Amino acid sequence: MTQPQKGICAEPNLHAQYLMLNVIDDDSEAVRAKLSRVLDIFEHFENEHYEAMVTGVIAIGTGYWNEVYPGLIPVELTPFPDMQCEDRSAPTMPCDIFIQIRADRLDICHAVGIEVMDLLRIHVELVEQIRGFRYLDGRDLNGFLYAADNPRGMKRRKVAIIGQDDPDFEGGSYLHVQRFRHDLRRWNSLSVRQKEQVMGTTQEHNLVSNEQSASSHNVRASSATPDSDEPRLIKQGMPYGDMASQGLMFVSCSASARPFKDMLHSQIYGNGEGDYDRWLDFTSAETGAAFFAPSISFIRQQAKLLQSE
Repeated sequence: MTQPQKGICAEPNLHAQYLMLNVIDDDSEAVRAKLSRVLDIFEHFENEHYEAMVTGVIAIGTGYWNEVYPGLIPVELTPFPDMQCEDRSAPTMPCDIFIQIRADRLDICHAVGIEVMDLLRIHVELVEQIRGFRYLDGRDLNGFLYAADNPRGMKRRKVAIIGQDDPDFEGGSYLHVQRFRHDLRRWNSLSVRQKEQVMGTTQEHNLVSNEQSASSHNVRASSATPDSDEPRLIKQGMPYGDMASQGLMFVSCSASARPFKDMLHSQIYGNGEGDYDRWLDFTSAETGAAFFAPSISFIRQQAKLLQSE
């Protein structure tokens, strides 16, 4: 049976390390072999520190896929959907490799990241590193629950993992990544009622607000289809920040690339009647990239093919 990467459907952790990497040499075969060894690092720390609930994800950027895995291409692998409307935008920052490390111990996240970078160092440059953390009881830094609409239990796999409709990439997942920077000073100048109007939910208990509108974040950022309440992606991001800047590292995983594109269009362009996602008045995306996370089986098999040649 095809084995997906464990971080795709993993339940929330306390800490995360996100690494954005560009490959700087032409030795794609060496990179392919070392990606399998990154899985070994994940597995080692998962076994050695089982109480930390370590999970990892390796995802390949749309522009680098053909270099590292020439031949077959995931059916829906397309570049990040660059969108802009008025002062709202989803800028693109193409990247070759995205690595997500999550655990319930910050030191373990750090240790895994160091080993991964030591392994890949001669092949890559570090474009960006973001350290994410759980905030309060799973909230964004705006004070509202984050990803409360995520699928639960076995539905997570159905939503995020490719099945037999694309048999060559069964067990894989489409990832989209954006780093948002929040304007919390402006946000916190609003009253609780004004915030709830923007978000469309109550701040304390995440109930649908009586004043929810077509421009509420809860409506515009939903991944469900109009005829179904079922979400079509898992949001795996986490808040990040220091005393100078704060925001959200958004990561979504889905069995299709379409739900993210649909959601982003709904947020930025809205419904055609001027109802865009009002939360975008208080946060802005500074990066955006599209990736594919192949199954563990795929990464292992591609590395073995090299050894047998």
